[in-house]
Amino acid sequence: MNDVGDDAAVATRLETLRVEHRDLDAAIAALAEGGASDQLQLMRLKKRKLRLRDEIAVLEDQMIPDIIA
Repeated sequence: MNDVGDDAAVATRLETLRVEHRDLDAAIAALAEGGASDQLQLMRLKKRKLRLRDEIAVLEDQMIPDIIA
């Protein structure tokens, strides 16, 4: 069973990851708009964004209680 403190910590971490994900989205868009973009940097940012998305999905699953059907 999840403790209320654990839920609050997970929710805080989740919000931090979502903000970082949005920031990466903006950075990727800005880098892509710049004509001579650094493809290696762009790939690294996209990989980081995907890892964040995966971590966000795991934390969201933790927040949802298990339902026995």
